[in-house]
Amino acid sequence: QVQLVESGGGTVQAGGSLSLSCAASGRTTSSYNMGWFRQAPGKGRRFVAAINRSASDTYYADSVKGRFTISRDGGANTIHLQLNSLKPEDTAIYYCAAFDRPYDNACDDERRYDYWGQGTRVTVSS
Repeated sequence: QVQLVESGGGTVQAGGSLSLSCAASGRTTSSYNMGWFRQAPGKGRRFVAAINRSASDTYYADSVKGRFTISRDGGANTIHLQLNSLKPEDTAIYYCAAFDRPYDNACDDERRYDYWGQGTRVTVSS
């Protein structure tokens, strides 16, 4: 089993920045493809960003492109999400997730992900 633990959520004013991190533990002898999803109040979970196991490829939802940046620590199963120019509509619980299948253009599909963290709350005030 793989456990994912997110950190770094909080409350920030619109236009501000936050940095989220996610560390994997457990059966992590191999690198996983990883991503971030978010769930706003009263809405379903939505894709935010993904990064492949070698960090050579990233993919973003249109709503965050140019404002958020996903990265990872070398070949480690630790990823980060830098959130800049935050808007009230970015308010959500942010979830880290990981999968071991080949990385492809389905990385925005939550059904592809095998492991999920508990989430960290981000609140953006206007």
